[in-house]
Amino acid sequence: MLNIENLSAEIDGKRILDGLTLTVPAGEIHAIMGPNGAGKSTLAYVLGGRPGYEVTGGSVSFCGQDLLDLEPHERAAAGLFLGFQYPVEIPGVSNVQFLREAANAQRKARGEEPLTGGEFLKLAKEKAGLLKLDMNMLKRNVNVGFSGGEKKRAEMVQMGILDPKFAVLDETDSGLDIDALRVVGEGINAIMRKPDKGVLLITHYQRLLDVVKPDKVSILANGRIAATGGPELALRLENEGYDAVMETA
Repeated sequence: MLNIENLSAEIDGKRILDGLTLTVPAGEIHAIMGPNGAGKSTLAYVLGGRPGYEVTGGSVSFCGQDLLDLEPHERAAAGLFLGFQYPVEIPGVSNVQFLREAANAQRKARGEEPLTGGEFLKLAKEKAGLLKLDMNMLKRNVNVGFSGGEKKRAEMVQMGILDPKFAVLDETDSGLDIDALRVVGEGINAIMRKPDKGVLLITHYQRLLDVVKPDKVSILANGRIAATGGPELALRLENEGYDAVMETA
């Protein structure tokens, strides 16, 4: 589903990714862990097509397409979803308006009929209930005045409505308390743990992986994948730290 080969990228002339190779097939949740500055968020931004991040080598294939040849909105229409570590606020735009426009824009790109107002509200209510987010929150401006946990829940509602093929989730557990972490984690499972979908889950901590149990775990260090293993690799990191595990790797 997602195949990254020897990917290198830089920002402001500084190389961050340095020959990264990674494959995530359909039906797999693949966790990426690594120390600060390893390139985890850069990887997410490069996959999403964020401006300012220059790819200097390698390739990325997504469902048979050259992902790097697509504009950000084309990547989204192709089924790629990027969850931000810090979801942005959009004053003056309600969540309902934003989500309906986003969903119908993607449906149009795929040649599908737009959702009617009633169809959209039914879908939004279903996904909001999944994330235990009050529908009144969706009437407010996007993320304005939301707590960290509310922002992450709203973002997962967005993911549920857009129903992507593949999700790149950048530290979705950041800023979540224990209860919100479980709700968000269970939301990820409900929306994305399916045979025809895939997830690249970027995190620092085992606590999210206790809920969203990964099929594989990779350590990203110095801009490349340094080690890959099963869920036990994340447990080793939690118990021993990066230095000890990386020394062994």
